[in-house]
Amino acid sequence: MTAHAVRTGVWFIGARGSVATTATAGCAAIAAGLHPPTGMVTETPPFADSGLPPLTTLVFGGHDTLDCPLPKRAEALAAGGVLPYGLPSAVEAELTAADAEIRPGGPLPGDTRTDQELVAAFAADIEGFARRHGLARTVVINVASTEPAPGEDDSRLPASSLYAAAALRAGCPYVNFTPSTGMHSPHLRETVESCGLPHAGRDGKTGQTLLRSVLAPMFVQRALPVRAWSGTNLLGGGDGAALADPAAAAAKNAGKERVLADTLGAAPEGEVHIDDVPAMGDWKTAWDHIAFDGFLGSRMILQTIWQGCDSALAAPLILDLARLLARAHERGMTGPRPELGFYFKDPDGGPAALPEQYAALLAFAARLRAAR
Repeated sequence: MTAHAVRTGVWFIGARGSVATTATAGCAAIAAGLHPPTGMVTETPPFADSGLPPLTTLVFGGHDTLDCPLPKRAEALAAGGVLPYGLPSAVEAELTAADAEIRPGGPLPGDTRTDQELVAAFAADIEGFARRHGLARTVVINVASTEPAPGEDDSRLPASSLYAAAALRAGCPYVNFTPSTGMHSPHLRETVESCGLPHAGRDGKTGQTLLRSVLAPMFVQRALPVRAWSGTNLLGGGDGAALADPAAAAAKNAGKERVLADTLGAAPEGEVHIDDVPAMGDWKTAWDHIAFDGFLGSRMILQTIWQGCDSALAAPLILDLARLLARAHERGMTGPRPELGFYFKDPDGGPAALPEQYAALLAFAARLRAAR
């Protein structure tokens, strides 16, 4: 098989959701030259000649519990302003091909299969996808809605951990772009440690926390004590509905708070509130109020407002991570990849501040380039 013939699979958990649909449509649009790769860090000069799989060689599939076809999902996103007008028709063939590779997820109500049976079925779906397309490797990426953290007495694995276990069984690199448990279940610890596969996560950093990871180091480096840091998120769509569950919101907020605690040295006063506003669709507004001390005890305030579309912010990062993990797997790298902490609120090791994370990512790109 020649280098030009090598194809890489991207298997989405939540394959019909807004993020996966945007990433699938966006990859097709960029590959066809219809749009530039805005927001894709791997398309910037430091990543040239790093051996990353070209966008034209990515093949998409996944699991989902929804049955809305991808072309119709893309049309809905275009109607909401998430995708450009006319793009769903321009890449309909690619969306239809990806939709044909989406398999039923679960467990759904009434499913009597055991955890092991579910893991085996999910893994078989991924392996079948790789065989049908002659893929060199497949990267599994969880972009499903946030699930509540499991309770101590739960006897079953959460859905995110079932999918993570299936990825490991299928021999696939794995990315958890959500705050859900995934590979962090204690029941999977030994399997994860012995899998010999690269993986990265958890919880993609796209909006409010991205800004926090930039601002918090500024206060530390300028010796300006932060007294309180509060925030509010207004959002709709599937994420808004999922995060209306207090347990799911708590899992989401843990990562936002951890960025501040790790960078500032202690968690400041204040909380993050998440409000479901269905009328906002896939758009969200995030507001932060930061109280800090200046010279001679002067009290100061910084307020920020972030307005954007989470799907459009996340999609280029998803494509980055698929390419980076595929290349890491090709080079025989294993275990958690702290160099990819740049993309996450709760990364597997590495620094918490964005500038240091970016430097680690560039060093990772240089390492991949040297391995060619």
